[in-house]
Amino acid sequence: MPETSISTWSLHRGLGPIYRPAADGSGRLEPNGGFGAGQWPLLEVPGQLAERGIRRIEICHFHFPRIDAGYIAELRRALDFAGVELFSVLIDAGDITHPEAAHREADLSWIKGWISVAARCGAKNVRVIAGDAPPDPEGHAVRLSAAGLRQLSAYAQERGVRVMTENWHALTMCPRSLLSLLDRLEGEVGLCADFGNYRGPGKYADLAAIMPRAHSIHAKAHFPEDSRMDRDDFLRCLDLSREAGFSGPYTMIFDGPGDEWRSLEMIQEEIRPYL
Repeated sequence: MPETSISTWSLHRGLGPIYRPAADGSGRLEPNGGFGAGQWPLLEVPGQLAERGIRRIEICHFHFPRIDAGYIAELRRALDFAGVELFSVLIDAGDITHPEAAHREADLSWIKGWISVAARCGAKNVRVIAGDAPPDPEGHAVRLSAAGLRQLSAYAQERGVRVMTENWHALTMCPRSLLSLLDRLEGEVGLCADFGNYRGPGKYADLAAIMPRAHSIHAKAHFPEDSRMDRDDFLRCLDLSREAGFSGPYTMIFDGPGDEWRSLEMIQEEIRPYL
């Protein structure tokens, strides 16, 4: 049965910093940008979810302040104590369709590093960007992406992790190229369908085209102002998921003005009848 989940992106202001590799080449992570000092550390988030009856989480890779064995053990303990499953690590960078082979290989290697981190954390999935190359009539970008995703999928499967991609970035913003990519991969790679990534007059037709292939959903609701959700849009997206027979997790995404937890409660209330 479908369940609700939360992405740490929905809590990015509360979490504060985002972390990137230190310039000294040591592999250490350090704060580099983000949203101030933050209100609570990542280790407290599983408990906050459990208090609200939410039992799944997706963690953006840049919200990990450390990836050493000691910190990973602490995170796993926090998840286990709260009874929260790490559904996915969201790997939010890397271009596996870059025109330069050396760049692609470097990005594939970097993504594999995060797949290894996800496996050590006990994640069930990782979400990988399919590519920044726009669709081309010859299908070169789709073939390049499929080759990279197949390589990453094999690496992840050896570690007990499944690779998913998303309707996000240039290649998969066209439903036709996304579906062509999934067909070429023959079920090796799953799909996270994001309500908010397709926009404009074709949004609902585009979502309807990909929704039957979705294994998870980023249930992103638009808040034009504090505490005011575009409910009509969100319900129309939820209806499309129901019509497609969706049965995976709805990961709530909030990225608007106002209090995170109050807004997420509004989102959860709208999702509840679809569970």
